[in-house]
Order: sequence, then C-alpha cells, then structure tokens
Amino acid sequence: MEVVTDASALLAVVLDEPEREPIINATQGATLISPLALPYEIGNALIAMRKRGRIEEDAILPAWNAAQQIPVQLVPVEMENALALALANGIYAYDAYYLHCSLSLRRPLLTLDGKMREVAQKLDIRLLV
Repeated sequence: MEVVTDASALLAVVLDEPEREPIINATQGATLISPLALPYEIGNALIAMRKRGRIEEDAILPAWNAAQQIPVQLVPVEMENALALALANGIYAYDAYYLHCSLSLRRPLLTLDGKMREVAQKLDIRLLV
C-alpha cells in the first residue's frame, strides 16, 4: 500500500503525540509518499511550534533528525494544478501539494490537519486515521 503523508503526521510520530500509535498502525508496511516540499514544511513546523512554546529549543534538532529517518518517497507536484486546487478551496499552497499528490497518484492521505481533511473529503480522497 502507498500512502501520501504530510508533515503533521510525521511530526506526531517523532514528537510522541497521542496520534502516534494509530498512525504507525495505519502505515505499517506502507510506502510513504510526499511532495518534495515535505522537509521544508517539517522545518517550518518545528520552528512555529517553538515560537508557540509547544517544543523546547533543544528538542528541535533531535525531532528534525528523527523525522529524516522515516523513509518517505519525495515526489514533484504539478504546480499549476496544485495552485488551482489551493485557489478553488481557499487553502494554503502547502496543503494543496499534499491533496494534489493524493489525487494525481490516487492514493489515500494521512494528515492531522483539520482543514486539509475537510477538503480531502470534499474531493473524495480517502483519509487514513
């Protein structure tokens, strides 16, 4: 099975969030796929979490390194289609990259992002967890 995953799911695993076990169970034996932007989004999310006081500064690099150990196949997205998807659904481009990836590859999506899940359902994308 192949699954498109976003940064929120990977960070939940490496930061031992409550969703960690369901994510691991749902993806056991799966090939994880993500847009090329994934590492940048993980880095941005870690810094945003620090700014909001959700993570200590000394935990950022270990979390980054742990996330990099999770095997994920990074794939390009068709930017024009992804941007059109973002505009049509009032979402950020980063979110549209994952949705476009799921749509174009016809693979389920793994995300903890509420808005992305809402749009995925509207687009008939199968969601995990």
